[in-house]
Amino acid sequence: MLEGIDFANKELLWLLLLLPLAILWYIIKHKKQTSELSISTLKGFKLTNSFWSKLRHLLFVLRMIALTLLIVAIARPQTVDVSTKTKTTRGIDIIIAIDVSASMLAKDLKPNRLEALKNVAAEFINGRPNDRIGLVEYAGESYTKTPITSDKGIVLRSLKEIKYNNIIEGGTAIGMGLATAVNRIKDSEAKSKVIILLTDGVNNSGFIDPQTASELAVEYGVKTYTIGLGTNGMALSPIAMSRDGKFQYGRVQVEIDEELLKEIANATGGKYFRATNNKKLKEIYKEIDKLEKTDVDEFKFYNYEEKFRPIVLLAGLFLLIELLLKFTIFRSFI
Repeated sequence: MLEGIDFANKELLWLLLLLPLAILWYIIKHKKQTSELSISTLKGFKLTNSFWSKLRHLLFVLRMIALTLLIVAIARPQTVDVSTKTKTTRGIDIIIAIDVSASMLAKDLKPNRLEALKNVAAEFINGRPNDRIGLVEYAGESYTKTPITSDKGIVLRSLKEIKYNNIIEGGTAIGMGLATAVNRIKDSEAKSKVIILLTDGVNNSGFIDPQTASELAVEYGVKTYTIGLGTNGMALSPIAMSRDGKFQYGRVQVEIDEELLKEIANATGGKYFRATNNKKLKEIYKEIDKLEKTDVDEFKFYNYEEKFRPIVLLAGLFLLIELLLKFTIFRSFI
């Protein structure tokens, strides 16, 4: 019955301890008011037991019930409905620039570099519910896969669709990938603008120099985290394509321009990471997730519904019944 009920004035419930004292006082008072007559014998007297005289204690019971209800009422029983509203006070816009060159099909990460990246990036995106995210693809050239959006469903579907294709010019244009990402995020009004640039090679294509793209990022206040993807040493990578359109694999020396990636990260206030396996890649995204926190304010709204009114009415009803009985049925016994 009292499930979900709270009391605004809990301390007043201590008054219930007075009720046993009131009952004790009533018993003692009743004994003192009872007249006694001592006689030698009851012969000649007709003994009758009045049913109504025994029920005279009902008036006191009604009064105690009413008093109990009144004490509960002044303790203000109420239910509380709590609703929560969150407000993002420091939004972050993020562009993930993904290298989709043929070398991203290397199998030093499982099942390959590109698929491993997509799996970890999907977890990262799901963990940023309050941020807007966009995707950029690049190889020998670059283009926007998904503009910055708060619709995570669109971003995740676009991420899933990313794969190597021979439509994009071959090579690795790091400068082009970064420049396209900066162009997409530069007009953002977010408090923080971030690019996550991933590559597994060296800049060997494109007409925009990586340093120039880095300067653009600095000019527009875009922080860039760079990730070099690939194991140390040799990796099983695509080296040729057979007539049926399938890649032939061979062991190739992994070459990543780490100095360039470090320069881009340092210049823009970001950080460089090296992912040599699936576990390391996942840890990198977790670290970026910790570094770029979105401030969220939580507002709680409390709706109190008072429950004392029906209790007071019920107490009044018991008192009314007591008065009616006292001045009607029990009038001759009081």
